[in-house]
Amino acid sequence: MHLIDLITRKRDGGRLTPAELRTFAAEYAAGRYPDYQVSALLMAIFFRGLDDEEGFALMEAMLASGGRLDFTGLGRPVVDKHSTGGVGDKVSIPLAPLIAACGVAVPMMSGRGLGHTGGTLDKLEAIPGFNTRLSLVEAKAQVERIGCALIGQTGEIAPADKKLYALRDATATVEAIPLIAASIMSKKLAEGLTGLVLDVKTGSGAFMPEMGRAITLARTMVGIGERCGCPTVALLTSMEHPLGVACGNALEIEESIEVLRGGGPIDTRDLTLALGAEMLVLAKLVPDRGEARVVLEARLANGSALAKFREIVEAQGGDPRVVDEPAAVLPRAAEQAVVTAHRTGFVQQVAPRVIGRGIIALGGGRRTMEDAVDPSVGFHILVRPGQHAMRGQPLAAIFARDDAGIEAGKACIAEAIVMGESEFTPAALISHRVTGAGVEEL
Repeated sequence: MHLIDLITRKRDGGRLTPAELRTFAAEYAAGRYPDYQVSALLMAIFFRGLDDEEGFALMEAMLASGGRLDFTGLGRPVVDKHSTGGVGDKVSIPLAPLIAACGVAVPMMSGRGLGHTGGTLDKLEAIPGFNTRLSLVEAKAQVERIGCALIGQTGEIAPADKKLYALRDATATVEAIPLIAASIMSKKLAEGLTGLVLDVKTGSGAFMPEMGRAITLARTMVGIGERCGCPTVALLTSMEHPLGVACGNALEIEESIEVLRGGGPIDTRDLTLALGAEMLVLAKLVPDRGEARVVLEARLANGSALAKFREIVEAQGGDPRVVDEPAAVLPRAAEQAVVTAHRTGFVQQVAPRVIGRGIIALGGGRRTMEDAVDPSVGFHILVRPGQHAMRGQPLAAIFARDDAGIEAGKACIAEAIVMGESEFTPAALISHRVTGAGVEEL
């Protein structure tokens, strides 16, 4: 098969067959197609799209390009969660041990930072010694032993997707709905799941800012999951401002531990519980989301979720003292500063993309996949859109490695946080629920 034929046909609005997409995925994973041609095909797909059958065939092709986890005979449900990415979104870190503490197996596969958004793997690796690079054999053994593993995409799982993921980031084709759906679902279905919950971000800080396109993405992924026999639910959640207070790898680990202790910022806690409730219902451990929330809150209150996190950290080579003394174990920024409000008024915006780019400027994110990450830097965002703030009130704290970083952080906060006279109600944290039955507005 000549790849140029596929490029030409898709460029001109034609369809690709399942057989062609299977060959494409296998050949690219094996290194037989050059990146410059694959980039051209990605751009053709970006502009021309894929219909439902093409998108499903691409997902199947990427899934078939590698190995899979198999939990047949485990004797308990296997459920995971995936977020499309946001600033300050650390929910996977408290959520996985919380659900595992309820008796559900959670083989959580996550990614690194992409563009302006943070990555769960980078956050976990802020814990000294924590190893996210488990093989499939190691991950399966750990899930069977303690109920949870927090890992990255290995070369064994959907290798075609792993290569395409990096190429999409380098060719400005990330936002194509068929490519996002195929990428996410090929990885998740390789985990051997009995249920999947999706957190689809929308708003100014999301990869899919427009509500209509976010709903389309959610419906596409839910449809793929249902078609493959994996019951799937998606929640559409707001990324109009950073989630929680902490933005930056080590800082977000601290906030995650606060949630596991039963505290933490209200929005981080509420989203963790909402996604967790969906996971418990899919696991068929409880009949409805209300009862599920009661179970989850009990696991936070009695310390079993926190104990499970300690178990996971220790199993993956991390320093378990982080659970009790995060400030003593996690990397600390050399310099700190507080930015205060220059006037009294209402917070009009806290721009998440600006905050995300600010973390990169401080050294806490990547401009290229090869960049090293400083886990200690970042921000505490101390106000929310719609909140009233007095002149001199702290708006944000900056954590930087030097004075230049502090100045870069101040410039970021000055751009991101806008004060004004208008009082308003910010967008709801969770706006829609998408299942195989349709879209429900909450």
